[in-house]
Amino acid sequence: MQNILYDISLIIIVAVAVAFIARLLKQPFIPAYIIAGLIIGPILSLVTNISVITTLSQLGIAFLLFVVGMEMDLKNLKKVGLVASLGGLVQVILLFAAGFYVAILLSFKTIEAVYLGLIVAFSSTMVVIKLLADKGELDTLHGRIIIGFLLLQDIVAIFALSTLATIGLAMNISGDLYLALGIAFLKGILVLLLAFFGASLIFPSFFKFAAKNSELLFMSALGVCFLFIVLFNLIGFSIAIGAFIAGLTIGNLPYNIEISSRVKPLRDFFGAIFFVSLGMELTVNNVDLIIVPLLIFGLIVLLFKPLVISIICRLFGYKRKTSFLTGLSLAQVSEFSLILVAQGLLSGHIGNNIFSVTVLLAMTTLITTTYFTKYDRQIYSIFRGQGNEGKDLFYMPKNLKYDVILCGYNRIGWSVLRALQKLGKKFLVVDFNPSIIEDLIRQKIPCLYGDIGDIEVLEKLNLDKAKLVISTVPDLADNLLLVRKFKQVNKKGVIFVTASQVDEALLLYKEEADYVILPHFLGGAYVSLLIKQSNNKDKMLKTKLKHLAELRERQRIGHEHPRHKE
Repeated sequence: MQNILYDISLIIIVAVAVAFIARLLKQPFIPAYIIAGLIIGPILSLVTNISVITTLSQLGIAFLLFVVGMEMDLKNLKKVGLVASLGGLVQVILLFAAGFYVAILLSFKTIEAVYLGLIVAFSSTMVVIKLLADKGELDTLHGRIIIGFLLLQDIVAIFALSTLATIGLAMNISGDLYLALGIAFLKGILVLLLAFFGASLIFPSFFKFAAKNSELLFMSALGVCFLFIVLFNLIGFSIAIGAFIAGLTIGNLPYNIEISSRVKPLRDFFGAIFFVSLGMELTVNNVDLIIVPLLIFGLIVLLFKPLVISIICRLFGYKRKTSFLTGLSLAQVSEFSLILVAQGLLSGHIGNNIFSVTVLLAMTTLITTTYFTKYDRQIYSIFRGQGNEGKDLFYMPKNLKYDVILCGYNRIGWSVLRALQKLGKKFLVVDFNPSIIEDLIRQKIPCLYGDIGDIEVLEKLNLDKAKLVISTVPDLADNLLLVRKFKQVNKKGVIFVTASQVDEALLLYKEEADYVILPHFLGGAYVSLLIKQSNNKDKMLKTKLKHLAELRERQRIGHEHPRHKE
């Protein structure tokens, strides 16, 4: 017992030390934990009781997927459109096919090729969401497309994990790999349906009682998690799938946010142990056997995957910049790939060589993603080139005259447009989301499909004649270009731009922006005005009814307030 506590203590101490260094270097934590595992295991051999650590890492996987299940909202697929749902599915199929056939050409077994195809098909939800949140780009067009792609990938990854977890049992029954895959897939669908049916009948009343006490609620959630783990393990599924289904069923309850907030510290603790254990199990003795697969699959993830995603986005009508940024952000291996390969090693489906290739691939691609995301605009400027930027979408009646240009229609822009219509202003809307422009065209609202970060688009606009330009686009580089271009040709006009950070707002003011909108502060300013009329019940009722009507209209057209992401 003392040795176990010593091993866990050593793992946590080294993991924290390496995580601190990663934080200082602004690197993601997952590669840092794997490096900590390398230091503890293969390099210094500080921990030798791998079986205990492997058991703890299984709990890490369980808690990771338990929280993923609670936070997964399948309804979000409807909100991100065809490019994320259909396009995301096409991307997974193409990347899987590429990885599978390359693995076959490299003389891997069929089941190993299946694993390698899945490994390169998925991207990291944890890392990409964190990087986008740090840059304030979750609510940008490419940010919303990326979130949609990741959600679709996570759903497919869960089905893949479920299928591969039961494939050994199915192989014993059928003796045929492809038939075994089909049996395992159908078995996963059946278990999902049964879990959903049981949760609909039992959990609502059970958790309604448990929610009266926060400690009982937390323990009940853990009890359900372990109950699903035991039941699913008995019928041939891994504990990871049991934990995920438990999270998915609890996620539909009104208490999921409170449960999730309490479980996340456990997830972080055991998740760190899981990633450390991957590093501890990593062996690179046969360098000559893994170097070629590592290089080839690295090229698939870093070059072929972003190219495929960019082409898919372009086929759906998005501009070159949006497509490029979407593809570049997803050029890495997922934490689900690490979970898959860990399960595959335990099941005996794959050997240490594939395990080592995957872990090294994850380390390198997750680190490169940090720099890809940080310098995405600079990288785009290198590859930009010339040529057609996408669909030529616009609605500009003959002899159209406008003195107001609205850049960005979603959310804030929607409110601005309504105000302009009420004031009787002549305006033109510019947006780089083709679905928004198509909707505006149907409404016969003057509009132009374009990216304000593109000089060619700005030159199409009558900036020199505009009395007012309003940009609700939160991208700093785009707004800086717009302000500079506008002030060069129009000294008398007024320009409003949007920023997500105070230092960005100050920089835009320095560039002579007339007003900078800070959405997070704007809400507080509006509340202060409401406080002044809070004593007048009639005014407050009118304000409430007006707000309700606006929210219902926003719900109808698909607007959603951005949520904070870890």
